[in-house]
Amino acid sequence: MNVLVVGSGGREHALCWAISGSAMLDRLWCAPGNAGIAEVATCVDIGVEDLDGIVAFARETKIDFVVVGPEVPLVAGLADRLHEAGIRVFGPAANAAILEGSKAFMKDLCRRHGIPTAAYGEFDDLVQASAFIRERGAPIVVKADGLAAGKGVVVATTVEEAIEAAAGILGGRFGASGAKLVIEEFLDGEEMSFHALVDGKTALPLATAQDHKRVFDGDQGPNTGGMGTYSPAPRGTAEIQREVMDRIVDPVVAAMAAEGRPYNGVLYAGLMLTQDGPKLIEINCRFGDPECQVLMARLRSDVLPALLATADGQLDHFDLRWRQEAAVCVVMAAKGYPGDYAKGTEIRGLDKAAAVPDVTVFHAGTVTKGGKVLANGGRVLGVTAIGADIAAAQKQAYRAVDAIDWPEGFCRRDIGWRALKP
Repeated sequence: MNVLVVGSGGREHALCWAISGSAMLDRLWCAPGNAGIAEVATCVDIGVEDLDGIVAFARETKIDFVVVGPEVPLVAGLADRLHEAGIRVFGPAANAAILEGSKAFMKDLCRRHGIPTAAYGEFDDLVQASAFIRERGAPIVVKADGLAAGKGVVVATTVEEAIEAAAGILGGRFGASGAKLVIEEFLDGEEMSFHALVDGKTALPLATAQDHKRVFDGDQGPNTGGMGTYSPAPRGTAEIQREVMDRIVDPVVAAMAAEGRPYNGVLYAGLMLTQDGPKLIEINCRFGDPECQVLMARLRSDVLPALLATADGQLDHFDLRWRQEAAVCVVMAAKGYPGDYAKGTEIRGLDKAAAVPDVTVFHAGTVTKGGKVLANGGRVLGVTAIGADIAAAQKQAYRAVDAIDWPEGFCRRDIGWRALKP
């Protein structure tokens, strides 16, 4: 089978790495890919937003199956375009990807169908938004309605900070994605990332994972796309997983089908585990990054049949096997991220890091020039390790991090701390 993966980040490297070991695979391409992906797939210079180019390449190369990694092309309708061309695809249609494309849509869906989530309001007017913030008080959460690369969320600790965030969003900080904003009550608890494969009617839960969104140790600083993750998440007990499926995931899948928007692909629910039970913070229409790295590292089953069963509506009798070991992924980012950062700095020592036992270095933002690997993004590497438990995996991951020579990069040194606290 000829497979094309769309994307260029750590999530796509992890997917390519997993797919490359499939017994079903003949050839693997990635558009556009990165320096690490080039080691396991043939990279083609087609951007993720070039829907015409992707469809044309898939036709010309006789691609049998396309796996779409990032949310932007899914929200733009890439899956629809591929379906029209008669090409099988993993990823939701645009009318289902709106779950991530519009936070207001997701919140309204929850309200219509009784799915537990934070209380909220929607606004396109700063005066009304400010009045709502003053009425609710702080802490409070302010979100751009549309896609903002994981940076459109501000957890404000004061009313003034929240109003400033609302003004920035409505004032054009995120372009059209900020034409509307969602303001939510602050939920106290522990976050958990919950992934499930969904074939339109059946949802198959994957292993649990927990992300670290804040940029600095101790969960300090601004939100990012994710600075590291670990799996399994100790709080994700069998009881919690059943509750999430019964109260959140299955109702979302049923609601989307009932509203003529059947969901097909991976559904990534960002949850807050509160004293009142799990509540839905957000839904993403693709694998989390860096959650995908630890999930692929722990997956024993061949991933390609699972993705195909999802695309073909055959999950009702499907199962997956997972390694008992834990996985930890430490993200190395360019200094300055999630703000301004420099590109083009050289990364050395990747071979030494990869030589650390049970470690895989996934590339998230790299290019190769003149035989050198250069940083080409904010989040640049996902150093991922397997171990007997979270502590062992964490130790190996940081051994590999310390083998990498990249003065212009940084990482958190506490990934997995919640799982290790007494």
